[in-house]
Amino acid sequence: MDIASLSGIISGLALIITAIFIGGDVQSFFNLPGMMIVVGGTLAATLITFQFEDVKSAFKAAVFVFSSNKEEANDMVSTMVELCTLSRRQGIVALSKLEIESDFLKKACNLIADGSKEDMMRDTLNIEIESMKQRHYIIQDIFKKMGLYAPSFGMIGTLIGLVQMLQKLSNPETVGPSMAVALLTTFYGSLLASLIFNPIAGKLQSRTIIEVINLEIIFEGAASIIQDNNPMLVYEKLSSYIPTKLRRPMQQRMMKK
Repeated sequence: MDIASLSGIISGLALIITAIFIGGDVQSFFNLPGMMIVVGGTLAATLITFQFEDVKSAFKAAVFVFSSNKEEANDMVSTMVELCTLSRRQGIVALSKLEIESDFLKKACNLIADGSKEDMMRDTLNIEIESMKQRHYIIQDIFKKMGLYAPSFGMIGTLIGLVQMLQKLSNPETVGPSMAVALLTTFYGSLLASLIFNPIAGKLQSRTIIEVINLEIIFEGAASIIQDNNPMLVYEKLSSYIPTKLRRPMQQRMMKK
């Protein structure tokens, strides 16, 4: 589980709720019609902008942000070094017999085991990387757009509330409460955009960068195996993707067949 993402949202909500408690009544910040305008309007605009399957995938990706830890580049370097060692000892065909969870790594191993030329392998894996970037971009863009739509619908809700307030302007006692309700939709929109949608988009973008680095490590590691580089050279080459202070020493462990 990604503790940073979860703790960030929880602490942000806790601070806002605490500030509301200190300054007044929490119930005064609850307005069902305002929530319906902001949440419903944001979802409606998002569905108009994007395909339903993409929106569904985006929400699944949001769950992924909270439920999984990021993949360590050091682990991927170690894996590629092990694959290089195995291929030198048992031949490249042994790579096709490994139990590998990553589809991208499995494809790279199969290409190597099939005796694919380096240019063909580079083209195939590059297509995979670019396709992944495009899929992730759409998901990130969905949350970025929701971060734009939510404040806009908050303003629409405020305008609706102001119109309703002006209709009752003859009764001065209703002006204050009506104004407070009108401003709540702007509050809801800003809160959703600032604490939910935009942070999730940023987190997904950072996850994409990490995943691309891992795929690049696999990509370059597979090329090194085809070139029959020794494990030490593979380690030195692939560890260049990792900041010097974060690099682990070269380690190898047996992989399952």
